[in-house]
Amino acid sequence: MTDTTRPAAEPDVHDPEARFSSRSIRSFVLRQGRMSVAQQRHYEETLPRIGIPYRVAPLDLDVAFGRSAPKIVEIGFGMGETTAKIAAALPDRDFLGIEVHGPGVGSLCKLVADEELGNVRIIQHDAVEVLRDMIGEGSLAGVHVFFPDPWPKKRHHKRRIIQPDFVSLIASRLAPGGYLHCATDWEEYAYWMLEVLRGEPLLQNTAEDYAPRPGYRPLTKFEQRGLRLGHGVWDLVFTRRE
Repeated sequence: MTDTTRPAAEPDVHDPEARFSSRSIRSFVLRQGRMSVAQQRHYEETLPRIGIPYRVAPLDLDVAFGRSAPKIVEIGFGMGETTAKIAAALPDRDFLGIEVHGPGVGSLCKLVADEELGNVRIIQHDAVEVLRDMIGEGSLAGVHVFFPDPWPKKRHHKRRIIQPDFVSLIASRLAPGGYLHCATDWEEYAYWMLEVLRGEPLLQNTAEDYAPRPGYRPLTKFEQRGLRLGHGVWDLVFTRRE
């Protein structure tokens, strides 16, 4: 794992990049996990081919993917099933998955190899720093944040990834008309997300409150089970103002 320790600096509160120079939040909490044999093999064999190292320098996305196409970032792709399905269904778009956990990275690498997906790249690093340091302003067609940790206890709400400063950073990376799509199965977090996204002046809601699930987002096995049990799922789709 890359050492992300940085000296603290006094942030400019009006600059979405500077707000993160003192590392106000992270997009993850490290958890231990063991890779399967297949995940380890693809981590070692496939990641060197589709992985992009984190560095404090602008990333030319067209060069990284070898073509010019709309670029979508997925933050925290878990085990990668959803990312792989969307990428397979939308071959005319490129998908940059950001995840820190090794088993998930190995899992998506295996899916990419098995499905021969040419439109997926991976950065194994903190998404806050990747967006801040590597992704140019106005360069993304979309950002996906699907089922992030809800941190349900009130004292842990500060650990939630959907916070005003991070949403402001995401919005600055979207091209005009680009979208931010969040989804959660935790109702209180859905309320939280709605209020935070409504508070970002660069974004506008595509629905009155919550959006119908867009057809490109497949139902996960966990989500299908929850729906059978009567659990709710909330999608929010906001677009960057023109």
